Amino acid sequence: MHVVIIGGVAGGMSAATRLRRLSEEIEITVLEKGPYVSFANCGLPYYVSGEISERSALILQSPEQLKKRFNIDVHTETEALEIDRQAKNVRINAKGKEAVINYDRLILSPGAQPVVPEIEGLAQATNVHTLRNVPDVDKIVEAVKQEQPKQAVVIGAGFIGLEMAENLKKLGIDVTIVEAAPQILPPLDEEMAAFVEKELKRNEITVYTGAAATAFKDAGKTIELSTGEIIKSDFTILSIGVKPSSELAQNAGLEIGLRGGILVDESYRTNDPDIYAVGDAIVVKQQITGEDALISLASPANRQGRQVADVIMGGARKNQGSIGTAIVRVFELTAASTGLSERQLRNDKLDYKVVHTTSKSHAGYFPGSHPIVMKLLFHPVSGKIFGAQAVGADGVDKRIDIIATAIKAGLTVTDLPELEFTYAPPFGSAKDPVNMIGYAAANILEGFSESIQYYELNAAIENGALLLDVRNPDELKNNGALPQAKNIPLDELRARLDEIPNQQEIIVSCQSGQRSYLAERILKNNGFTVKNLDGAFQLYSMIYPQEVIK
Repeated sequence: MHVVIIGGVAGGMSAATRLRRLSEEIEITVLEKGPYVSFANCGLPYYVSGEISERSALILQSPEQLKKRFNIDVHTETEALEIDRQAKNVRINAKGKEAVINYDRLILSPGAQPVVPEIEGLAQATNVHTLRNVPDVDKIVEAVKQEQPKQAVVIGAGFIGLEMAENLKKLGIDVTIVEAAPQILPPLDEEMAAFVEKELKRNEITVYTGAAATAFKDAGKTIELSTGEIIKSDFTILSIGVKPSSELAQNAGLEIGLRGGILVDESYRTNDPDIYAVGDAIVVKQQITGEDALISLASPANRQGRQVADVIMGGARKNQGSIGTAIVRVFELTAASTGLSERQLRNDKLDYKVVHTTSKSHAGYFPGSHPIVMKLLFHPVSGKIFGAQAVGADGVDKRIDIIATAIKAGLTVTDLPELEFTYAPPFGSAKDPVNMIGYAAANILEGFSESIQYYELNAAIENGALLLDVRNPDELKNNGALPQAKNIPLDELRARLDEIPNQQEIIVSCQSGQRSYLAERILKNNGFTVKNLDGAFQLYSMIYPQEVIK
């Protein structure tokens, strides 16, 4: 059997090497359009700044190494031009020469390509770059070296855009980020992304949100925005997203689905039983909702490549779908998410509850601990976990990975407090942040707490609710106060219950939500109608800083 694989990065090379481990009998050919296979595209931004110092570190395997170790024929700079499904062959252009390769089974792993919109003057802009592969990063590094840009613009504030902004700033370049969405980092919800935007600004990066590039002037040196503003740029990175590289599949008559993604079944078969597809180019099932999705991440692509090899060799592997788990470092802050965001849940009209907590990355009494702000989304009756997000300087990856595992395992929020973790003061807490957010969610699920979100607060006050801030007076003086809030410190609350109207709904707040939960329980046990402001002053002031009273 001859298996031909189109695309030699994550999914394609995982399939090729797994096939060889399963059989020494089959013939395996990999066709890669670019000059390199098995390269670390997730590491490319860090090579720009020199944090990854050696270019060779990005090249994980060479065709020669793959031939020696796995007996795989790898052809770089070889573009697949056309698939003839009847003749079962692929017409290729190999370094300027056309040829035809026959196959018994064909695996498509063409990946995704940067979205390049039609913008006035973009074609004439000589200083605009995209980043997807090693040749792209070579051009960027050479351009920075030769042109010595002083001002750079990154258009798009997704994961790659933020990584590029950080690494360009580390080179001493003034960086501006332009994002068409109302917030940066669209996979996160507004209030969680606000922490990342604050970190960008702390590092003197200018951020425009709700602004799209509408025209490039002066060969790209001037960029006009949809807001009417004009910014200067010596060097521009276009990073507004990716789309499936599915043209070859579409031209071959294979079925195409969501936003151009290749449609496959649970065994990665296309509508041609001898052609399979994996990686960023395929439509997958969002495992939580069962809806079609495009999830362009390295981990699912590697898993899919391995599984499709098993299927071709007679295994019964099934694609269970993906939940979308991702992380980004932005200077001293880490942001990560898994599963569905609140925005997605709202758009899908799913019933959900939200809880935010702030906990330490390890025992607070041990030096070096940092706060982790976490957000958990779950079903209000079953406790099914829909998703989670976290931001912090340390330990974010560990906590989001745990919750991603919990989602995959079908655990509920009431299972999170039951999870047992290693504990010693340098590493964690006796009550880990995952345990704590599980306790908080269980309190809501079981009726011990009723929360209100930051975006619901103003309407609740307008409808007659009393906002009660239980922080200490020094905190209000130093950090600011919420508008219209009555202040009674938590430790004085029991002695001052007569100051609180018992015929009025009370909304309690503190700095992060923990003390206000204690106040909620005190008041409820004394007959008051109470809700807890989830995330409290910390979240509200992050989104509405102009309303905070100093």
